[in-house]
Amino acid sequence: MEQKLPLPPFTHETALQKVQMAEDAWNSRDPERVCLAYTIDTEWRNRTDFINGREEVKTFLTRKWEKELDYKLKKELWTFAGNRIAVRFEYEWHNADGQWHRSYGNELWEFDENGLMQKRFASINDMQIEEKDRYL
Repeated sequence: MEQKLPLPPFTHETALQKVQMAEDAWNSRDPERVCLAYTIDTEWRNRTDFINGREEVKTFLTRKWEKELDYKLKKELWTFAGNRIAVRFEYEWHNADGQWHRSYGNELWEFDENGLMQKRFASINDMQIEEKDRYL
């Protein structure tokens, strides 16, 4: 049985650890590594995309990081209870034309008993920025 420590129910310390692990994994920009944190049948809503299953997550992330170059993410624990965690995040990236963006949002996470994320709902807003205005 796959497990991804720490396991729910979360304490403040283990919720912080889970958030930091997610930040580190996403900053690797490695779809293979990132998708292993999710259940085989994970359910996502990412902006207007509805993604089902680990393989779709891997495909989605591959496309994402082909478009969002030099991606750098920061996540912050917002709250937690039982097997759920809410985070706020922001990340910066540029497109192939060199235009920089900062993306802001919130994520709601639900984990199974093995610490794998079974649901992820993300609301995200983007704004164009100048490279000189980056801070991540």
